[in-house]
Amino acid sequence: MRFVRQPSSICSFRANTILLPALWTLGMLTKRRTLKGRFTIAAKHHITIAEIYETELVDIEKAIAHYEQSADYYKGEESNSSANKCLLKVAAYAAQLEQYQKAIEIYEQVGANTMDNPLLKYSAKDYFFKAALCHFIVDELNAKLALEKYEEMFPAFTDSRECKLLKKLLEAHEEQNSEAYTEAVKEFDSISRLDQWLTTMLLRIKKSIQGDGEGDGDLK
Repeated sequence: MRFVRQPSSICSFRANTILLPALWTLGMLTKRRTLKGRFTIAAKHHITIAEIYETELVDIEKAIAHYEQSADYYKGEESNSSANKCLLKVAAYAAQLEQYQKAIEIYEQVGANTMDNPLLKYSAKDYFFKAALCHFIVDELNAKLALEKYEEMFPAFTDSRECKLLKKLLEAHEEQNSEAYTEAVKEFDSISRLDQWLTTMLLRIKKSIQGDGEGDGDLK
C-alpha cells in the first residue's frame, strides 16, 4: 500500500489533462452500470477510480470512499472475498490517517468472517493482530482487553507469533522498557519481515514509551 505524500507540481499537468477526464468518464460508466443493476462491474470501476486517487492523485480520503463503495456493491452481490479486499484497503488507510476506530471495526469484521473458513482462517490472525495494534496506539488497556477477546473468539490466535509479540509489547509498554520493546520487534522481524504499515504502527506505539516522540524513532 502507498503512504500519504503530497503530489508534486510535475504531476499537475498530467492530473488536469489526463486523469481528471478519465475519472469523469469512469464516473459516468459507473452510474450507468449501477442504473442497470450491474453492480459487480460498477464495483470494479470504483476500484479503478480508487487506484487513480491512491497512486496518481494521492488523495487518500477519496480513494477510501471509492473502496468503500466498491465493497458495498460486492457485498450486495455476495462477493464477500472481493468486498473484504476493498475493506482491508480502507482499514489500512484509515489507520494511516489515525482513524483507528474505523480500522479496528473493519479488521475485526473481516477477521470474524474468515476465522471459520478453512481456506481463509490462517489470515484471521493477521487481521486481529492489526486490530490489536490500532487499539494499542489508542490505549494500552484497550489493547489488553481486545487481545483477550480475540483469543476467546479465535483460540488458534493464542499460539500465533503475532499474539505472542503483542503480549511482549504490552509487557514492555507497561514497564516503559523501550529496549525490551525493540528487542521483541527485532525478534519477530527476523522471521516475519515487517511491512511499511506494521513498521509505522509499531513506531507510533514505541513513541508512547519514549515519551512525546523522544528517542531515535527506530525499531532496530
